[in-house]
Amino acid sequence: MRLLRTVVVEKPLSAVVDYLSDFTTTTQWDPGTLTTVRQHGNGGVGTTYLNTSTSLGRNTRLTYVVDEFVDRQLIRLRGENKTVMAVDTMTFRPVASGTEVTYTADFSRHAQGSEPTPTR
Repeated sequence: MRLLRTVVVEKPLSAVVDYLSDFTTTTQWDPGTLTTVRQHGNGGVGTTYLNTSTSLGRNTRLTYVVDEFVDRQLIRLRGENKTVMAVDTMTFRPVASGTEVTYTADFSRHAQGSEPTPTR
């Protein structure tokens, strides 16, 4: 399953990237997120977060790892638990009225009996 959304935020690029690169802010902008706690790192590549979200009345916990960070351009995180993997990608582009953010979330299920990819 893929979710894709593009929005324009009336804020400068640097402020938007700084805000969204701290994945703990998901509690403020993702309606399904209950909590996100940084477990390790400073927000750059290798940083891990524990995210608890709710969907269809069920809570799901994913451990997210920042896999790619291109300053002021892209942030990619991989979230996993024993049954699902999510790859969340945020891209940023300056526009006349502020910053365009494109958020893509790709979800897949682990094959039965397979183990998730180890996280850093």
